Amino acid sequence: MNLEEISKYYDFSGKTVVITGGAGILGGEMACALVGCRANVAIIDRDPKLFDRFMHRIDTSVGKCIVVYGDVLDRDVLEETGKKIVDTFGRIDCLINGAGGNNPRASTAPDRPFFDLPADAVRFVFDLNLLGTILPSQVFGRYMAKQGEGNIINISSMNSFRPLTKIPAYSAAKAGVSNFTQWLAVHMAQEYSAKIRVNAIAPGFFLTDQNRFLLVNEKTGEPTDRGRAIIGHTPMGRYGSPEDLLGTLLWLMSPASAFVTGVVVPVDGGFSAFSGV
Repeated sequence: MNLEEISKYYDFSGKTVVITGGAGILGGEMACALVGCRANVAIIDRDPKLFDRFMHRIDTSVGKCIVVYGDVLDRDVLEETGKKIVDTFGRIDCLINGAGGNNPRASTAPDRPFFDLPADAVRFVFDLNLLGTILPSQVFGRYMAKQGEGNIINISSMNSFRPLTKIPAYSAAKAGVSNFTQWLAVHMAQEYSAKIRVNAIAPGFFLTDQNRFLLVNEKTGEPTDRGRAIIGHTPMGRYGSPEDLLGTLLWLMSPASAFVTGVVVPVDGGFSAFSGV
């Protein structure tokens, strides 16, 4: 191996990357970076118009990007979406399972004790995060199995390592994503091809549309009690920015991690390493 070969690791020319939930803050940042690395990127989202905020950053002279409607909980829709992507780009090389989220009704609160959490809200969180990772892996993973190569990257969470207070459904669902990542890595390598790798990224605390006002007071801009507790338990003393995920993402996608499968990589500013004392 030489430096010239290493410099080509992050050139994804001719590779097609599918990102579910790709119109979100984190998925959109990933898409911009991957197009810049010459990949063909297909954004799947239930609200494709959300990706408009990123379009001015997409350099189509380098890579290509399409935005298509998709629902990670509807296998028939995913099948049709897959056909559109293959008709456009010819193949599918990488799947990033970025769709996910919580439901306030599945979180505990002074007026919402654990014992009263509604089953439909808990089920929604489980379905969106866990089933919403499994179904795309089935649909798009089939293309990889036929090709004999591919890459699946799931988005787990710090909650999969250490469940956080107030969000039992989300923590349990993300733990399921991490476990499924390990299971699928073994299954794909043993049953189909050792060139199909499955890994996950576990972000720490990032300010996104979903959690911003849980961590920052909407009126004053000051940290909430929960926000102060999180920063106090993050040795690097800050929230993550979307760009902080890109190095790990590109590494997991590239030949630089060719012997890595079945791992969940924390990107958390040291949160998971800190005991609190």
